[in-house]
Amino acid sequence: MPYVDGFLLPMPTKNLAAYRKIARKAGKIWREHGALQYTECVADDIAEGPLALFARSVKRKEGETVVFSFIVYASKADRNRINKLVMNDPRLGDMTSMPFDMKRMMYGGFKPIVSL
Repeated sequence: MPYVDGFLLPMPTKNLAAYRKIARKAGKIWREHGALQYTECVADDIAEGPLALFARSVKRKEGETVVFSFIVYASKADRNRINKLVMNDPRLGDMTSMPFDMKRMMYGGFKPIVSL
């Protein structure tokens, strides 16, 4: 069964182009090291109000949108191996300087229970 890393982050809408550039580069590097899929999505139709869990979970502020991302691996062991390679890849550069507030980013590893 594959393994998935998922990410949810607040993105200033003015920084979307810069983030897209970083994500394209990062995605190519993840794929070169063995990730099966690398996907970045920007919010298009998320709830507002009391059920706005995507927006509330990252404490979205005025002028921000939400980015949902996921990376698919063949297994958790592959994920651990690939992430180690990616984090040591000099092409990635300084990942501590991102165009969003990394303190409000949510992420985690997931085992699929249904995959059709």
